[in-house]
Parts: sequence; C-alpha cells; structure tokens
Amino acid sequence: MNILIGSGVPKRREGGVAAVIYNLGRELEGLGHIVTYIFLDDLVTPGSVSPRFAELIFSARLSRYIGQNREKFSLVNLHAPAGLVYGLRRWIREGGNPPYVMTLHGLEERRVSVMRREAKKGRAWTFSWKNRLWHRVYHFPRFRWSIRTANAAHVFCRDVWNILQLEYGLPADRAVYVPNGVERRFFVPRQYEDRPGGPRLLWAGTWLDQRGIFYLRDALRRLALRIPDMTLTIAGPGVPPEELLRFFGGELAGKILVRPLVPADRMPQLYAEHDAFVFPSLMEGLPTVIMEAMASGMPVITTETCGMPDVIEHDFNGVLVPPADSAALEKAIERVAVSVELRRRLGEAARASMERRTWENAARQLEALFQHVLAAETDRRRCGGILE
Repeated sequence: MNILIGSGVPKRREGGVAAVIYNLGRELEGLGHIVTYIFLDDLVTPGSVSPRFAELIFSARLSRYIGQNREKFSLVNLHAPAGLVYGLRRWIREGGNPPYVMTLHGLEERRVSVMRREAKKGRAWTFSWKNRLWHRVYHFPRFRWSIRTANAAHVFCRDVWNILQLEYGLPADRAVYVPNGVERRFFVPRQYEDRPGGPRLLWAGTWLDQRGIFYLRDALRRLALRIPDMTLTIAGPGVPPEELLRFFGGELAGKILVRPLVPADRMPQLYAEHDAFVFPSLMEGLPTVIMEAMASGMPVITTETCGMPDVIEHDFNGVLVPPADSAALEKAIERVAVSVELRRRLGEAARASMERRTWENAARQLEALFQHVLAAETDRRRCGGILE
C-alpha cells in the first residue's frame, strides 16, 4: 500500500500526535508499505494565518493535495479534524479519490462536558459562553463531519471506540480500537530506593486546565506539610516557568522544578530520574507519556477516565483516582511517595504490562484495518455502489 498520513499538528518529534504518527509510520514501512507524512507546517507556513483557522485551512489544502495526487495513494489516514474537507469532498462526489480512514484521539463531546462542570467551579481558563459557542459552531462540526464521512475509524482508547459505535453508528468492522505502542528506548534500568532530597514526582506534557492541574495544586499544598522534601518536576509545559510558579504560589514555589523543553532523546533519562509520574487529567485519549513512564518502571498516578483504565489496573500496575478529586489524589501521591516497596511493586508490574504494547503490534492491527477498507472499497466499486 502507498499510504498518506496527515495531521494538523507540527511535525516535531518530541511527543504527542507527531510521535504517534512517526512510530506507526516506521512500522508500516517495515511491513513493506510506502508512507507519506503531511503535517501542519508542510502546508501552512507558521504565522501566515490566524491560529484559530490554521487547522481548517490545513484541511482544505490537504484535500487539494490529495486530489492532485489521488493516483499515487492507495489510502489516506487523516487525524481528525484534518479529514473534514477531504471527507466532505469524497462524500459529495467521490471522483476516484482514495478511501479515507480517520484517526480520532479524543472526543470533543467529553471535553465540553468536563469543562462545563469545571467552569462552574471557576477552574476553567477558556470556557466562557463565547468559547462554548465557538465549540458548538466551529469545533464540533469539524470533528463530527470528519467522523461521519470516513470509511473507517481508528481510535486509541475504548472510551472513544464505544461512542463511535453508539452515537455515530459506525459498525464494529469500521471502528477499530488499536492501542498505542511504546518504544524500546523507554525500558530503562531503575533502582527503587529513597533518594537523597526526598521523593521526586514528574509531570510531562502541555499545561492545560483540563488536565486536573487545580486538583494537583490542592493535593500538593496539603502534602507539603507532611512530606516537606517532596518535589514536582514539570516537563514541556508550553508555558513560561514564571507562570507555573505563580499558579502554585509561594508555599510551593520552592518545590516546583520546570523543564521548559526536553528533547525526545532525553525523555528516558527524565523518567529514570524520578520516582512517580502524576497525571490527574480530567479528559484525554490515551496519553503516550503515561505508557512511556510505565515502560520505565515508574508507578503512575492518574485518573479513572478516558483511555487511562485501558492500560492501568488500580493497585496492580498503577494507581487510579476519581477525576476532580484532590483528596483522593493527595492520598494516592502520599501512599506512593512514602513507600519504596509500593513503588517497586507497581513499577515492575507497569513495565511488564508495557512489554506487550509494541508499535509493531499496533501497526499490524492498523494494516489489517487498511486492508479491510480497501477490500470493501473494491467490492463497492465493482458493484457500482455509492459511498455510505
């Protein structure tokens, strides 16, 4: 197969969607397929358009690019909502365009539901009535039509997989759950011991209100009285360090360490330098950083929502707490921080769990979906059918 993978994100490899794409693409190439990658900065010059509309403009230019090269590709795999314009184009008039498999990382419906509750508590930075209206008239339609016009969907967590079948009517053979893999480089040696200077917690990823940061702050403020030597490192937050320190306040400022940017090749060492990974997000798909931390033998403390229960079994290979519950988060962090034996038990089970989560397995499952879509498309064209 000659496959195009497109996503409206920057193409840097440090993490997130781009890292997922590169890992899957590498394995698909290893299976004998040709993969073309198209990212936001390939079609939209940074700073040339309003950030608010960059994804939509990318979607339109991507559709045009595929149309101009449609004989080249067997199939296109577009990460929502990048497939909006191409999906509509193909739905209105197919014209021999290659079939479209949509990849969906998370649900806008869940984000709005979660952040509406947080806004009532005063814990949402960007969820005023204007933001809610913008989601309804702009974001929702882009995601919904990216889904509805796809031949099939690939998702990373069962939470999204169920909704696509129940709410969007996609049959089981067209909505496939394929969990992410973990690169071997994250399986680093780990010593479980009490470190000089106290327990070291780690957070990695973009600093967003939807990631339970207010509840993390509440938990740490209370824990600071009982575990005064504990520290939290925040890696790759995407906001200035001084903003983070203001958020946590004076009583925690000395316990917060900020690493503004960590190169991809330094991430395994970052995990090895810390004792536990804390990620109390209120909504996600399946965060790659959680799986990387588990592969490194770290105990992970996260929330029982979205894709997290797909990889973590409570008190076996990690700790799950209810979303938006600072008291439960506080208790979980304290349990893990003060017990070397608990960290060892959870961390070793986490590493063993991730041994089965390879990118090769993920790519083979994705390959099977692509082959199924192509076979169905061949049958449909042979019978003179129309796109569903």
